[in-house]
Amino acid sequence: MSTIGIVGGTGLYHLDALTDQVWRRVDSPFGEPSDELLFGRLGDQRVVFLPRHGRGHRIPPHEINFRANIDVLKRAGCTSVISVSAVGSLRADLAPGTFVLVDQFIDRTLRPHKTFFGTGLVAHVSMAHPVCGRLLDGLQAARGDIAMVRGGTYVVMEGPQFSSFAESKMHQGFGADVVGMTNMPEAKLAREAELCYASIAMVTDFDCWHPDHDHVNVADVIRVMHSNAEHARALLTRALPTLGSELCAKGCHRSLEHAVLTAKEHRDPELVARLSAVAGRVL
Repeated sequence: MSTIGIVGGTGLYHLDALTDQVWRRVDSPFGEPSDELLFGRLGDQRVVFLPRHGRGHRIPPHEINFRANIDVLKRAGCTSVISVSAVGSLRADLAPGTFVLVDQFIDRTLRPHKTFFGTGLVAHVSMAHPVCGRLLDGLQAARGDIAMVRGGTYVVMEGPQFSSFAESKMHQGFGADVVGMTNMPEAKLAREAELCYASIAMVTDFDCWHPDHDHVNVADVIRVMHSNAEHARALLTRALPTLGSELCAKGCHRSLEHAVLTAKEHRDPELVARLSAVAGRVL
């Protein structure tokens, strides 16, 4: 049985249903992750939970150490990661309370560390299909009575401010379905770490494009966020025990197979050492 990592977004800082719970610090050569990791089980399924913003929501989206977060999940033995995040809707038919199983991303963030690799060790992974269909199948099957849409494009903005009206209309023009602040560079780093990745985007508001909802009210967002978090816990409780026994046939665990370009004799040994968890299989 493999280990599944959960990255909990706004409103989701704990998974109550886990048994054998223990919070444990895991160190990363990429700095401090958002929090300790919560180790536990759902039935026979091993689960590792990480609150993306830290317990108590201490860390804003633009200051999250995404590299450390993905690195410690890989060090903890995770082979899959399910991301949960709050988003705004860019479509009239995606009302607050809807869950979108995202399958594409547009990255508009300005964050400096979007890759584990760099000078002395160069790699290029494919992001054509950034989400694991096997995980989406399991999440969709476990949806119960949750309003859920499979497939959608998530445009990731820098934040921490919400969109201007012009930005919201621009994001619609991109063909995006939801907008948020946290799935990039997370999804890119998960691909570099050869992790299956899926994203549950929980709609909290209509952003500011909607004529009847022309600004994002934080109080309304929080109200919907609490309801979404309860639904997310229920969804994960149903889905996780079904996801860990099947091997991935989508190629997620082989994304670095032909991605590293730097010849062995020219690789930076310090960078190779830092990547021992993320890319040790190919290095």
